[in-house]
Amino acid sequence: MCQLCGKTSTLVMMRRKLRGKYNPTEKRRKYPNIQTALIDGARTRACAQCIRTTHKTKK
Repeated sequence: MCQLCGKTSTLVMMRRKLRGKYNPTEKRRKYPNIQTALIDGARTRACAQCIRTTHKTKK
């Protein structure tokens, strides 16, 4: 879980066409790209998108 925005994993359903009908067979969990970073002098676990935006706003 991202400590800045609260982004967590999501469930993604893949739709496959099986004999003319869509069959939602595959369910996968997608995880955000969470990394450890130094933000405001403290080590936090944040997603890559939050790390990019915090570095852009500091400049």
